[in-house]
Amino acid sequence: MEKSILKNIAINFAGSVVPTFISLATVPAYLHLMGVDRYGVINLVWALIGYFSVLDLGTSLATENQIAKVRDADDGSVERIFWSACALNLGTGIIGGLIVYFGAFLYIQHGVKIEPAFQREVMASLPWIAIAVPLANVTWVFAGAITAVERFASFNTNQTIGTILFQVLPLAAIYFISPSLAVAIPAAVCARLIAGVMLGMATWRALNIRRVCKPEWPVIAELFGYGRWLLLFSGAGMISQTLDRVLIGSMLGARFVAYYATPQNLVNRLNILPGAMLRTLFPRLSASAREDADQLARGALAFLNGAFTPCVIVALFALEPFLTIWLGAQMAVACAPVGRILIVGVWLAGQSSILGILIQAQANPAAVAKVSWIQLPVFIGALWLSIHFFGIAGAASVIVVKALFDYCAFLYFSRLHVKTIVANMLAHLAFLVLASVLAGLVEALPVAAVVGAVLVAANLGWSLHVSSELRSVLKKGLRRVPIG
Repeated sequence: MEKSILKNIAINFAGSVVPTFISLATVPAYLHLMGVDRYGVINLVWALIGYFSVLDLGTSLATENQIAKVRDADDGSVERIFWSACALNLGTGIIGGLIVYFGAFLYIQHGVKIEPAFQREVMASLPWIAIAVPLANVTWVFAGAITAVERFASFNTNQTIGTILFQVLPLAAIYFISPSLAVAIPAAVCARLIAGVMLGMATWRALNIRRVCKPEWPVIAELFGYGRWLLLFSGAGMISQTLDRVLIGSMLGARFVAYYATPQNLVNRLNILPGAMLRTLFPRLSASAREDADQLARGALAFLNGAFTPCVIVALFALEPFLTIWLGAQMAVACAPVGRILIVGVWLAGQSSILGILIQAQANPAAVAKVSWIQLPVFIGALWLSIHFFGIAGAASVIVVKALFDYCAFLYFSRLHVKTIVANMLAHLAFLVLASVLAGLVEALPVAAVVGAVLVAANLGWSLHVSSELRSVLKKGLRRVPIG
């Protein structure tokens, strides 16, 4: 991969590290001040808001794709795309906010098992929950526009500040005012508002916007023409990403949501490297010819396998000891088995996401959308059955199976050379399955550390043997190390 791409991956990776540590550091405080049940309820609230991200209509990614193609033009195209996208997402966000306001009552009263006292607290926060929808919609356009011109340093600075505000401001309100959800939720929305305004200002500077333009219907139609498939894809994705917690809440109760969502939120932090790569690659893939885009995607998959798999092996062995220190032995015993299953799912999702953005960037988003919706009914049924018979561990297992199915389907539609890619993936997957089994069996911490180190060394050796991309990155890194 090009030096500039590796540099941007490093910037996006570094920009995700601080928010991750802040999020992890505040979870014990939230659990201590709010309790497990309230913390489970607030996770359900954010899951509800997540459903309405489908009202983005794929506009944020369509904006990124279109601006990436015309970013060097000096004919006002960037401004027309930006303001049309903002107007579209503001309008759909307001509609979504109204739906949330009037529809959340049924969800809180009949869709999930929570205590009456908590129901009253959430109902008091409904106006704030409704405001969060259009706010998120417009902020996504800002994010798509600023990353389209590859201003990743500015984007990550704003993202870090926004995460700090989102975690710390509600925590301060809980500590100084009340642990009530009616206090925590408005504080979180205010934090999002401040962060959105800051990101908007940075985006205007990055795009060199000089004026406010009226939304243009032809531009909106073009954005929607590309984004309608992304809408279907993101809609299915949002349902899939939040349905596990929603079904667990309705079938088992809010306490089990906390037992499931806590390790899920933790292991999802492993997405830092895949997320950094996706953010870096999408605008470049959008602006590239198909042959160049295919070559870039193949290199990215090889690099991700080699760099990400050792990190995941370490996570498998470190998960339970970390949870014990972080949240206590009781939470660790309840969460660690589920977390180890979800870690494998995160690794598989990282693989399929590279293939997904290649398909989307090359103007063929219909394929990933169709795959997502075809498998959704099967996923819902499997998830319900697995929770009914096996509890939260069953839900985590279904997530892994879905991630593997997505990988296979996206690989088929990407039209890349399948044999080499699959052979490399299966070799790394074998390492992960072995690591997952051993991490659950080995109880002594020193022995687990030795076993984990051996597996990491073996995997790195294999990766360097088969991946020229990883060898190239290692050589470049060694050249930068001062000698003597």
